[in-house]
Amino acid sequence: MQQHYPVQKKLDRIPSDLVAVDDYERLAPNFMPAPVYEYIRSGGADEISLQHNRQAYSDIKLYNRVLSNFSQATTATKILGQSFRHPIFLAPVAHQQLVHHQGELASAIAADAMEAGFITSTLASKSLEQIAAQTQQPKWFQLYFQSHREDTLALIQRAEKSGYSTIVVTVDVPINGLRNNIQRAGFNLPASAQALHSDTGPAIELNPEQSIIFQGIMAEAPNWDDIAWLRQQTDLPLLIKGISHPLDAAQALAAGANGIIVSNHGGRSLDTLPASIELLPDIRAALGPEATILIDGGIRRGSDIFKALALGANAVLIGRPQIYALAVAGELGVAHMLKILRDELELTMALCGCPTLADIDSRCIFNKR
Repeated sequence: MQQHYPVQKKLDRIPSDLVAVDDYERLAPNFMPAPVYEYIRSGGADEISLQHNRQAYSDIKLYNRVLSNFSQATTATKILGQSFRHPIFLAPVAHQQLVHHQGELASAIAADAMEAGFITSTLASKSLEQIAAQTQQPKWFQLYFQSHREDTLALIQRAEKSGYSTIVVTVDVPINGLRNNIQRAGFNLPASAQALHSDTGPAIELNPEQSIIFQGIMAEAPNWDDIAWLRQQTDLPLLIKGISHPLDAAQALAAGANGIIVSNHGGRSLDTLPASIELLPDIRAALGPEATILIDGGIRRGSDIFKALALGANAVLIGRPQIYALAVAGELGVAHMLKILRDELELTMALCGCPTLADIDSRCIFNKR
């Protein structure tokens, strides 16, 4: 059982023993109330997918390659025609004001300082306009469909007006997975961290014989027709987030999406889903070499990023470590966390003999025969 101490003041400098992304998770319980920590840390049901997201990366082994020429080495990349210094994005994590009074504003400032892509959540505690003003880097907006299409359209139009360059549509949690450990912790979302962009929807009235899940919540859930409608409403690139099956990946592109994000929602949706990294190769094979594919879930090392790129991803999203770093040291912590990952990615590329991201492919992965 993780021990929790009285909440400490945010660090204003990085201590000498904070040298890896996991160190932020180690320190995080000291910087937030215990129920908040459990809300962030926990996964769905028995947390099998949560644990396996990380173990799957450890199970992948790399080749060390030697004597490559690094005179022109770079981590620069283009995603959907947009230029990035490196293939590391901050994922759209909700309710960031739970752990820091500036919430998403601090994370956005850190992303800008480290030239990282930032994705604003529909469930942000700060307005999408405020967040957009904090970064000059390409910024994306993550969309949850609202109960009424006019409210969904209004969010898209606000994002366009604020300079967001891509819409990321999350589709894998039309209903939350089992959150038993959050229930046990007694977590309740405080008013200070409420989402600013999401409606609660109309009250659901059901007959006694009807299911609150089937005839209630799922009756309001988006479907492929909504993706086709969304495609008609904006010229911005669309990414569909929460894809775990090759058939859904192909259908997403057929519906007009410009790419997909392989994700099991950080192990918080359907428990016993495979790790995201395990899903990636089959999805890349189904979509072909030119499709835009990003991935999240379980990434804690620059070598994990390298492995994701080797198995078919164009870039990665960082979720929980962003929040742990924000809780411990605010924007300084998030920027430091990103620097750790960027430096570790470069180190892995150097030792694997890959001067550019284009050199990273499946030949870098050791397969025991």
